[in-house]
Amino acid sequence: MTAVVPNFDAVAASGELARVIGALLTITLVIAVGALVVCAVTWALTASTGHWHTAMRARTGVWVTLAAAVLAGGALAWTNYLLGVGATL
Repeated sequence: MTAVVPNFDAVAASGELARVIGALLTITLVIAVGALVVCAVTWALTASTGHWHTAMRARTGVWVTLAAAVLAGGALAWTNYLLGVGATL
């Protein structure tokens, strides 16, 4: 039986591509965590001062940035999992 594995040698500069993807994931995580901090501080300040509309928007921002950070952080693990499953087919 022949193992089916992805051929990354077919892509020119695949090592460079992996570095670029890693850098983009790092930038995405840094921006998501920064936005999470800003939204959390805004939520706390506006909730304490009674601005309920802005507090609701900031709470939504917290959940969205948290989801973005989880998705960006899990993207590499998910890709490695799929490559592992693909190699066993």
